[in-house]
Amino acid sequence: MATHAIKVPDLGEGIAEVELVAWRVQPGDTVAEDQVLADVMTDKATVEIPSPVAGKVLALGGEVGRQMAVGAELIRIDVEAESEAQAAHAAPAPALEPAPATSQVPAPVLAQAPASPAAEPAPPSSAKPLAAPAVRHRAARLGIDLRQVPGSGGQGRILHEDLDAWLVRRPGPPAPAAPPLAERDDEEAVPITGVRRRIAERMQDATRRIPHFTYVEEVDVTELELLRAQLNERWGEGRAHLTLLPLLVRAIVIAVPRFPQVNARFDDEKGVLTRHGAVHVGIATQAPAGLMVPVLRHAEARDLWSSATEIARLADAARAGRATRGELNGSTITVTSLGALGGIVSTPIINAPEVAIVGVNRIVQRPVMRDGAVAARRMMNLSSSFDHRVVDGQLAAEFIQAVRASLECPALLFIE
Repeated sequence: MATHAIKVPDLGEGIAEVELVAWRVQPGDTVAEDQVLADVMTDKATVEIPSPVAGKVLALGGEVGRQMAVGAELIRIDVEAESEAQAAHAAPAPALEPAPATSQVPAPVLAQAPASPAAEPAPPSSAKPLAAPAVRHRAARLGIDLRQVPGSGGQGRILHEDLDAWLVRRPGPPAPAAPPLAERDDEEAVPITGVRRRIAERMQDATRRIPHFTYVEEVDVTELELLRAQLNERWGEGRAHLTLLPLLVRAIVIAVPRFPQVNARFDDEKGVLTRHGAVHVGIATQAPAGLMVPVLRHAEARDLWSSATEIARLADAARAGRATRGELNGSTITVTSLGALGGIVSTPIINAPEVAIVGVNRIVQRPVMRDGAVAARRMMNLSSSFDHRVVDGQLAAEFIQAVRASLECPALLFIE
């Protein structure tokens, strides 16, 4: 037996150890060259480890969740087993005697007989719905059949707002009958591994080392939401759908030159604060594996639609587990939002080593006093946290007030 030991590779960037997050093979499995053997995690990026040889798996180097040093034995493979299998496959097979003519029958055709016309469901309308390419792309990504969506635009054209309304009201499966009430004493131990462990470690480290303070400010986004709707209506045919986030990012970009202290990274071990001219905005994104923060790079050089397109791409990559290590590192300030679930106020945790995070709460329409009269306005809170070691309370308040000014008078978003 000739065995080949595959070790944890050096993944660069000074990485000394990785976490084993998934095995793709088990002892006894036959593997081909370049077949993925395991997934390991470094920082917040998952890396696939392929096999440099073909053979049979003899032993695994550890359990899922184990921290493994670079150079440690990951898996052991019997390479002779594959050679023997290839030799057996190459050996000529014994000749088969011809079957008697009476026993020769054609191979069955593996095709399903068509159902009777009465059993076929009525097909949906074959007419192609009117919708912009961006609307069609979003509907395909959400699994929405545009033939089922009523359009509110001209000539029945389907808009992004129609997709939003359809998501809210589309029928779901009937609720099952409630089971009889009974006491439960079951419990489940869930190992915290992979991305979830990395998130726990980073959150714990951030709250332990950084003296947070949170500043909450109310923002009237009535005019901003009106502008956003108008821009989507006018440019929705060929440009990305604008959400609130690209507009908020633009407001941050405009405010940062006056407050460079908030667009910074603090190395507390060296006692050095690095203030950045570039605005690399982390976009906190909820993914199945946990909270990810892909980075919108050089937001200062992007227009609204470029930011919207890249934010959507990064969010999709993070949720699908395709975000690269480079896309998850290097942010200088972070934005976090739970959208319609954003609540009234929150206390976001800073994405260390950054020193500021801007949190978006949900937009609500409510009565507000304006010029001595009560008016219905669309209001939203910004709940933002800062590192009190390097950002004073007054500076943080002035920064958020500058962001607020741009959001409440959206013409300022287009004035340098």
